[in-house]
Amino acid sequence: MGDSSASYIHMVQHLIEKCLIFQMSKEECVEALSKHANIKPVITSTVWNELEKENKEFFEAYSQSQTKDDRMSESETSEMLQKMVSDHQSSSKDSDD
Repeated sequence: MGDSSASYIHMVQHLIEKCLIFQMSKEECVEALSKHANIKPVITSTVWNELEKENKEFFEAYSQSQTKDDRMSESETSEMLQKMVSDHQSSSKDSDD
């Protein structure tokens, strides 16, 4: 796997971690990254599944603790994801220099 593929997967993982901070379910995260970051659902789902395998206890506790009240609105989520993607892209460009 090349550097660009590893970097892309790392970016997807980073965005998934942000989804977790926003208390999003896997389905919500897949949909949000597809819609706002143009990441194919199969990629987000695969990276999420690998994270679950590596962090079983965390994801068990996470799924039990999810409540609708803790989640951000769709517009808040959209705004935050767009900011994260642009921040990641600008930091990637900085590291390429």
